[in-house]
Amino acid sequence: MDALVFEEMLSELCQRLTSEAQQGATYEGASDFEDRVRLELASMPQLEAVSVDFSPHPHQFPDIILGTYGIEVKFTKGDSWRSVANSVFESTRNPSVTSIYVVFGKLGGQPEVKWEKYDECVIHVRTSHVPRFEIEIGSDRSLFATMGISYAEFRALSTEDRMIQIRKYARSRLRLGERLWWLEDRPDSAHSLPIQVRLYMDLTQDEKRQLRAEAALLCPQIVKPARSKKKYNDAALYLLTYHGVLCSQARDLFSAGSVALKSDSKRGGNYLLRALKDIEGEMRVAAARIEPALFKEYWGFVVAPEQRICKWLELADGYAQDWIPSKELFRA
Repeated sequence: MDALVFEEMLSELCQRLTSEAQQGATYEGASDFEDRVRLELASMPQLEAVSVDFSPHPHQFPDIILGTYGIEVKFTKGDSWRSVANSVFESTRNPSVTSIYVVFGKLGGQPEVKWEKYDECVIHVRTSHVPRFEIEIGSDRSLFATMGISYAEFRALSTEDRMIQIRKYARSRLRLGERLWWLEDRPDSAHSLPIQVRLYMDLTQDEKRQLRAEAALLCPQIVKPARSKKKYNDAALYLLTYHGVLCSQARDLFSAGSVALKSDSKRGGNYLLRALKDIEGEMRVAAARIEPALFKEYWGFVVAPEQRICKWLELADGYAQDWIPSKELFRA
């Protein structure tokens, strides 16, 4: 069956289902609607030579396989043509399918059922535990046009190269001061964001020191003058987006007496400098351990582990005023 015949069949299918919906047909949910789609397909003469699988595989993409064609079924009781679709990695995609279409049943508002080519209705990527496509029937936006790559070209990429494209797209949508939380090139990365948000003040002292060291290393702008606005924003965002830790007073990470006077209770002097001196050891450990993707995200470039402290001092010297970090820190 050529594509034109298949699309004409889909138009007929949607007309039938739309008529049913507007006459009061109801469905328990998405699986009920999907079963109805299968029944209608099985009755269509265009598919006499193609068997319709009535034993759906819940983790298969797309939902219905018809030879080299596939149909992904979407359903909502709301009045919207938008829906979250499958993972960008498509690890469960049926290898026999070369062309995928979406059949979308919308019961809210004016009930209607429509179809569209899958690649033409993908408009966005949402990030949860893994990045997932978002589709919208009838949209004038196209994710793949925005990324400058076709769906077929995207599918041919490795997992790592797909994530390069997704991160590039996500970064293009960030506003000033926003950061990505999903940086890894692989879906099976060892890093995962905790499901619960923790308060910084409730952490153990060892964990506080570790996280302060990581944030200080990735965000050398913390050495800017005291009156500089937003100099701690990236450090606070790092704790929240990468570790799920909320710090309501970001300045207290580095300039409060509780951290500056840790090793010496005598008051006075540069509290930020004293706080950083106290965690030099932890910063060295972080420099050897933190993955390159984070340096790429926060510094804009990757540096070999053994060169990271020297580079941090160089960056910090460029931010600081009235003192020179490289003359005060990591002198051992």
